[in-house]
Amino acid sequence: MSPTTDEWYFNTLTGQAEHGKVSSWEHRMGPYPTREQAESAFAIARERSKKWDDADAQWGAEGDGDED
Repeated sequence: MSPTTDEWYFNTLTGQAEHGKVSSWEHRMGPYPTREQAESAFAIARERSKKWDDADAQWGAEGDGDED
């Protein structure tokens, strides 16, 4: 069976990149445009989470003013 998409996914159970939706959604991160990006799924997720956490902290700090 060949993939019907050019998307890549990372299987969190096996630790492998997969071309197309091979595994169950429960163990799939993605989609990613390339195999290399799929293999870096955890690093990409960590980077995105850090950016969101930093933005949340900044947003929260902006509200720490004249509120009662």
